[in-house]
Amino acid sequence: MPQTALPSTASAMTTTDVTEIACLGWGSLVWDPRKLLVSSPWESDGPQVHIEFLRISDHRKGRVTLVLDASAAAVTSLWARMTATDLATARESLRVREGVPTSNMARDIGVWCRGDTSPRLIPNLSEWSQSKRLNAVVYTNLGQNFRRDGQLPTAEEVAGYLRNLKGVIRDQAEEYVRKAPRQINTAYRRAIEAALSWTPPSDRSSD
Repeated sequence: MPQTALPSTASAMTTTDVTEIACLGWGSLVWDPRKLLVSSPWESDGPQVHIEFLRISDHRKGRVTLVLDASAAAVTSLWARMTATDLATARESLRVREGVPTSNMARDIGVWCRGDTSPRLIPNLSEWSQSKRLNAVVYTNLGQNFRRDGQLPTAEEVAGYLRNLKGVIRDQAEEYVRKAPRQINTAYRRAIEAALSWTPPSDRSSD
């Protein structure tokens, strides 16, 4: 079975408490938030997150996206304060933006509340949140699904999959890699850039 990120549950804080809430970002949430209830701009000094390009979106036919995984090295995430002042609204906003079914919210939309321990894949979240005077944090908690047997792909497998995409799907996959925040400098991203020259827009030649 495909691996998933660890489940996350809220603490004693109720879903209707008025509070300071932030959302973490590392992929398209940052450059394509749509109707996500966040203030802009995103800040670059988020907590450390273990993420990598390990999930195929759109029913395993689309782009490869960044997800939490224990195998990944930690990078610094981005974050934004949410305009929502209650946890239920904040979670629902992120669930809708990520296209997560309501039945999967508890698994796929992560929540940290003041007093909780830090999630294993966001190890300094508690300390970081206290430094920002936050009471709660929500984040996407999807896991890797690249291989049907649940085993991790190599960076070469991921680059090969992307190389073989065609048409609009390839364009979307390329956009996702290029537009990922520059600070999300993972091992697989470096391999993809080396294999396909999908570097951030400002790194591209002018010809």
